[in-house]
This record gives sequence, structure tokens and C-alpha cells, in this order.
Amino acid sequence: MDLIELMRTFWPVALAFVSLVVWLIRLEARAMDNTKEIKRLWSTRKEDLESAKAAREDTNQMLKEIRDDIKALISKVGK
Repeated sequence: MDLIELMRTFWPVALAFVSLVVWLIRLEARAMDNTKEIKRLWSTRKEDLESAKAAREDTNQMLKEIRDDIKALISKVGK
């Protein structure tokens, strides 16, 4: 068997192997991109949770002030 016949026989196997390697490289790149996106989403989620917590604290403070004002008005009217 000479080299030409050997190449004709095994070129589909070699092509499949090269295609598999290219596919695996693309798959790894996509996985890395997805990992970066997940990290970005987690940091965005953390920022959103902190913002919501601050908004709740502000709302609770405002409601406390309103409650204190209502108590003061009721105590004035009750006298």
C-alpha cells in the first residue's frame, strides 16, 4: 500500500478527527462565554438586591415617621 492509497482510505477519519477538534474548541469558547455571562448576571443580581434593600429601608423609615406623626396627632386630639 503506498501513501496515496493510505490517504484515500483514511481521509474521512482524519477529516472527522479535525472536525471534532474544531467543534470541541468552539464548545469550550462558548462555555467560557457562558461562564462570563453568568458571573455578570450574578453581580447584576447582587446590585439589584442591594438596591431593593436600600429602597425597603427608606420606605420603612418613611412609614415610621408617618406612624410617629399620626401618634402625635392622635395624642394632641385625645387631650
